[in-house]
Amino acid sequence: MGKISPVSSKYIVHAQIQTEGIIDRPDVIGAIFGQTEGLLGADLELRELQRSGRIGRIDVKLDTKSGKTEGSIVIPSSLDKTETAIIGAALETIQRIGPCNANVKIEKIEDVRISKRNFVISRAKELLKTFTDSVLPDSQEITDEVFQAVRMMGVSEYGKDRLPSGPNIDDAEELIVVEGRADVLNLLKNGIKNVIALNGTSVPQTIIDLSKKKVLTIFVDGDRGGDLIIKELLNVAEIDYVIKAPDGKEVEELTKKEIHKALRGKIAIEQVKFDLEGKTLERTLPLKQNNTRIMQSGRIMKTALTLQQKSNFKKMLDDLIGTRGAYFIDAEMNILGKVPGSELIQSLKGLNSVYAIVFDGSINEDIAQTAEINDVRYIVGINSKITSDTKAEILTTKDLT
Repeated sequence: MGKISPVSSKYIVHAQIQTEGIIDRPDVIGAIFGQTEGLLGADLELRELQRSGRIGRIDVKLDTKSGKTEGSIVIPSSLDKTETAIIGAALETIQRIGPCNANVKIEKIEDVRISKRNFVISRAKELLKTFTDSVLPDSQEITDEVFQAVRMMGVSEYGKDRLPSGPNIDDAEELIVVEGRADVLNLLKNGIKNVIALNGTSVPQTIIDLSKKKVLTIFVDGDRGGDLIIKELLNVAEIDYVIKAPDGKEVEELTKKEIHKALRGKIAIEQVKFDLEGKTLERTLPLKQNNTRIMQSGRIMKTALTLQQKSNFKKMLDDLIGTRGAYFIDAEMNILGKVPGSELIQSLKGLNSVYAIVFDGSINEDIAQTAEINDVRYIVGINSKITSDTKAEILTTKDLT
């Protein structure tokens, strides 16, 4: 009995078989040859086709469970597609195998050439990727890679606060102050070396000292956190210029073009102060006109929460549940920033623009005292350990229901 060469096989017939009893492989082979004999005529007699090598070795796999047998039949073919389809259809006429009723169903007829072609395409992609990755870069790529690596290596630490910075901070007449190490790396990568980071939400003494002898430009992210840092720096350091990244963007993700465009558009500190004073006046006048705030001995008296304030505080507190974080809120009920609860007190020190704090935790004396010093109006938390009167109004979950 001849075999079809794997090289010459063009199609493969895949069939599924089910019987209501236990059968063996010889039973299936016998049924295939016996029940299709004479069905398709002499030209498509399976025994003759297999002898001539146009039908290959029939592969049968069976699995018996709970007194029933299931399995698969695979038949390779070098016939044309029409003849192969006829052979497949003939298999479905088998109704009995051995002593058992049977059901044979053609699952698919696979075109071997398409399978090989798909393999070739997939493998070619892998080979091309390997070749591309291993090919030698051109001179410009080598230059750029080395140049960038040298810039990145230029990150150092400056001062007693060990702030991330570019090289030769002492020699530079003008410094650019950014928020964190990632911002320093991005500026160095794009050729700007006179840069130093705050490395936190509070202003380090190193920055305060540098502001007295250097021209300082603060370059912050384009969000409310950036605004908060600008206001804090204005209170403790001598800043000369201010730059903000485009709205919604961080300094660390800016492109070279965006960085240089931002640097060209830096704003003098006098203009920044004027703008901030104008915004403060706009917020204060309506509040006085509506009598929602009453000044007494330089301190704001406690007044009843509006329904909107109560709703906003409750939503913010619900958002924080499980995070152990805290929101800083301005007088317009906008979130200025979010800090971990463990850094709440340190982050709040020196800030005078925080109207309220919403905290996923228990309000204690340290938080209340720091809030008083910084003129915070409301402290909202899960519960409170405060037993004495405070200037800041304490609100807990039960006060917001």
